[in-house]
Amino acid sequence: MNSQNRIVSSESEELILVDRDDNELGFLSKSRCHDGAGVLHRAFSLFLFNDDGELLLQQRSAAKRLWPGYWSNSICSHPRRGETMEVATMRRLGDELNFETALEFVYRFCYSAEFDDTGAENESCHVYVGKVRGHVRPNDSEIADIRYVPARAVENELAANPGLYTPWFKQEWRELITAYRDRLANYCNIE
Repeated sequence: MNSQNRIVSSESEELILVDRDDNELGFLSKSRCHDGAGVLHRAFSLFLFNDDGELLLQQRSAAKRLWPGYWSNSICSHPRRGETMEVATMRRLGDELNFETALEFVYRFCYSAEFDDTGAENESCHVYVGKVRGHVRPNDSEIADIRYVPARAVENELAANPGLYTPWFKQEWRELITAYRDRLANYCNIE
């Protein structure tokens, strides 16, 4: 299978359970972490910008259990049992977009969001920013589509059509442009 459509995650992979301070508590399958109201587990979100300061958005695959077909930030995923955040983020960059880049940690927060009766996210999420380096080749098994949006237009899109976007992306973007505006200025123009 080529790198643009290989399966890179499963419902059986073990995720890292944490408390609200992100202290490791144990492990549980991805499937069980997302059942019902969800079990708090470690996650990460990446916001990647091209040289024109545009944010890379991805449309989640229709095969995703939670929020299929919704638009979201560049990459969102979980470290697996035994992985550091550095290893997990680099793995996922390669798995989903087939490239590597340096990432800058910005902040961490906890959130939960239910998706109908299908399940929920309940995450201690680490948020990073970085630059798109080289050619992006999305993995079709994870990503339905990608597009670049000028950073200053993202908030307008979220306000005009909030139902098209994942709940964590909306929350993370608002926090980035309010509390971490100076850090974002190194990657894009949000004026």
